[in-house]
Amino acid sequence: MRQLQVHIDSNSGFCFGVIYAIQMAEDLLEEKGYLYCLGDIVHNDVEVERLKDKGLRIIDHAMLQTLQNEPVLIRAHGEPPSTYQMALQNNLTLIDASCPVVLKLQNRIKTSFDKQEQIFIYGKHGHAEVIGLLGQTNNEAIVFENLDELLRHELPQNITLYSQTTKSTDSFYRIKGELEARGHAVAANDTICRQVSNRDKELRHFALKFDKVVFVSGTKSSNGRVLYQVCKDTNPNTYFVSKKEELQPEWFGEGERIGICGATSTPMWLMEEVRDVLLTF
Repeated sequence: MRQLQVHIDSNSGFCFGVIYAIQMAEDLLEEKGYLYCLGDIVHNDVEVERLKDKGLRIIDHAMLQTLQNEPVLIRAHGEPPSTYQMALQNNLTLIDASCPVVLKLQNRIKTSFDKQEQIFIYGKHGHAEVIGLLGQTNNEAIVFENLDELLRHELPQNITLYSQTTKSTDSFYRIKGELEARGHAVAANDTICRQVSNRDKELRHFALKFDKVVFVSGTKSSNGRVLYQVCKDTNPNTYFVSKKEELQPEWFGEGERIGICGATSTPMWLMEEVRDVLLTF
C-alpha cells in the first residue's frame, strides 16, 4: 500500500445548468420509464451510460424529424429555433432544460440580430451551444475560435461581439482590446458563465497543493480538455482519466498527496470512484 493522501476538489463537478438538466431527466425517467434526449445530455460517456441504463434514449436531429408524439429533452446547451419548429410539426413535447445563462445569451443575440447589427461570436465551430446561438441569426453571424481566425475576415467598423458561455473571460477581453486598438468600435456583450470561466483560476490554485493531480473528464468535453491543460501547465504531474479503470499504480509514489478534479461535465460520483481506487493502491 502506498498510503496515498487523496483529496477531491470541492469546486469540481457539474455546473448548475448540467445539474438541472440531469435532475429533470432522472425525474422524468422515474415517472415514465424512458425519455428521448436530443444529443448527449452531458459530454461524459459514463454518465450518459448510467442514464441510458435508466431509459434515456439519445437521438440526433435526423432522428428528431422522424419522431412523433413523444417527449424530448433539450439539454443545457440549448437549441436553435428550427428545433422548436420541428417539435411543433411532429407534435413533440419538449422538456426544455436549456441553461438559463444560455437562454439569456440567445435572447440578447436575437435582439442584436433584429437590430441588424453585425454579430461575431467567440466560440467553437460545431459546438451544440454555438449552433443554438447561430440559429438566432439565421446562421448569419460569424463564429471564430481565436483572434487569428477573426482577423482573416473583412471586418466592419462597428462590431457586436458575443461569446460562447464557457469561453475564457481573459481571452474575450483581449480580443475586444485588440479590435479596439485596430480602430473598430466594439459593442462587447459579456455573457460568459462565471461558474465555468473562473474554474481555471481555481484549478491553478488547487493543482499547486499536490504532488500529483488526477483530472477526470469525458474525452468529448471541450471544457475538460481546456481545464486539463490548465492543470498540466500548473502541475506537470497531472494525469487525465475518463474512468477509474485507466488509473495506473505506477504513477504514484509512497505517501504522495493526490488531488482529484474534473470538468463541469464530470459527475462527483465518478471522481469519488477514482478516489476509492487510489486509496487501494
